Amino acid sequence: MCSGVRIFQIFTNFVLRKNPKTVMITFAICFITLVAAYFLYGRFLERVVGIDPKADVPSKTNYDGVDFMPLPRWRIFLIQLLNIAGTGPIFGAIMGACYGPVAFLWITLGGIFMGAMHDFVSGVISVRNGGKSLPEIIGKYLGGGMYKFTLVVIPVLMILVGAVFIVTPSQILSDKTDTPYLMWVAIIIVYYFIATVLPVDKIIAKIYPVFGASLIFMAVALFGVLLFGDYSVPELTSVENMHHNAEKLPIVPTLFISIACGAISGFHATQSPLMARCLTSERQARPIFFGAMISESLIALVWAAIAMAFFGGVEGLNSFMQENGGNAGVAVSTISDTTLGVVGGLLAMLGVVVAPITSGDTAFRSARLIIADMLHYDQKPILKRLVVSLPLFAIGIGIAFIDFDVIWRYFAWSNQALSVITLWMITAWLMLRGSRVSFLALVPAIFMTYVCSSFVFVSNQFVGLGATAEAYIYGAALTAIISGLLMSKIRKNVKQGAAI
Repeated sequence: MCSGVRIFQIFTNFVLRKNPKTVMITFAICFITLVAAYFLYGRFLERVVGIDPKADVPSKTNYDGVDFMPLPRWRIFLIQLLNIAGTGPIFGAIMGACYGPVAFLWITLGGIFMGAMHDFVSGVISVRNGGKSLPEIIGKYLGGGMYKFTLVVIPVLMILVGAVFIVTPSQILSDKTDTPYLMWVAIIIVYYFIATVLPVDKIIAKIYPVFGASLIFMAVALFGVLLFGDYSVPELTSVENMHHNAEKLPIVPTLFISIACGAISGFHATQSPLMARCLTSERQARPIFFGAMISESLIALVWAAIAMAFFGGVEGLNSFMQENGGNAGVAVSTISDTTLGVVGGLLAMLGVVVAPITSGDTAFRSARLIIADMLHYDQKPILKRLVVSLPLFAIGIGIAFIDFDVIWRYFAWSNQALSVITLWMITAWLMLRGSRVSFLALVPAIFMTYVCSSFVFVSNQFVGLGATAEAYIYGAALTAIISGLLMSKIRKNVKQGAAI
């Protein structure tokens, strides 16, 4: 504890340099809290789930040389980070920063107690179940009805993820080059199609870690800009909604939807089984699953801070976003080019271009496999892979031409809805184990259930009641119904002594 306090003092003294413009107490506290959580809360969760270094893992018991194969820990970590990140902790953080410093609070607390816990425990559950995919483990612990529901929700989410990650890199590349936006859209779609239809095991294992490292470089470079540059990061003095459209976009629930990947993301639980099949020991679960999520939260924290600081505060950021149609990609390009120069800007842009592309191809590939498994449709013949893939891409291409701000909120809501299901699955798993701390998942599960439920009634994308008392009451009622039904199901399974 003393060493932790000392590190905090050194860091605080550093950011409180002679130039008063560099003071950033809120940012420093949030940053240190996230790092400390990896060592403290992460290790606590290891004891909760009962990590066994000697236990068999899927890479050994189910080895096939294709999907189930042991990989070095550092390589798995970088692949996991790249798969879960995309532009989520960048674009989402910038859009969330429009609400003001309250975004720091959600990224930090959400990233630790919701996102990191969600990713770590769901990853461990997959490891303990032979590397099974998310719908299968959800069906095991929440029943056949929820299994069938996720077979619809997850492919839809995967398509939305793919569509988002067609739009965002195309926007950035068109802004950085003379090549038209539609040309980049076409190029990325062709790559996605090839990656979805053809095996990519060797590509993922060998190339993805390089791109994952570029994502880290981007965050480190901008972190240096914040520390040594002449920028002022706004402090958290209240939870005021500073968004230019605050009336239509209230903090509850919209902020928790806008910043998804930097705090908690259901998409992560669809990707963790891929890496669960490559672990060589359960001991690797914390650095890979918990660690990758904490790293993503740190990336989101840095981007939220630089977005507010670069444009001279929250008001300046909102003005810039309004002038550019809410396009976060323009903000990314402007910040990177100005703060990091040509070389640094190009390297940083590599992270925000390649990361979403690699997450996008993973999303479409996951959708293909889930649908094929549901239909019991053999995927060895390439013709049959085409039969499943073509409709997915037709839908994804159509979605890609919808206004990005709208796409993002639909993607973010379905993403958070999946996190709700996963959190309830984790709650069930902990209760079946007889854990005394199942509330660690139950409280986040109820909270995110309310976020998604209230969004249905508040947002114009659904019922459209706005930020009214009526909308929040309806959201609370729906949350109570959902929570009651799921708790009844879980308690029934516990009484029956269902196997875990």
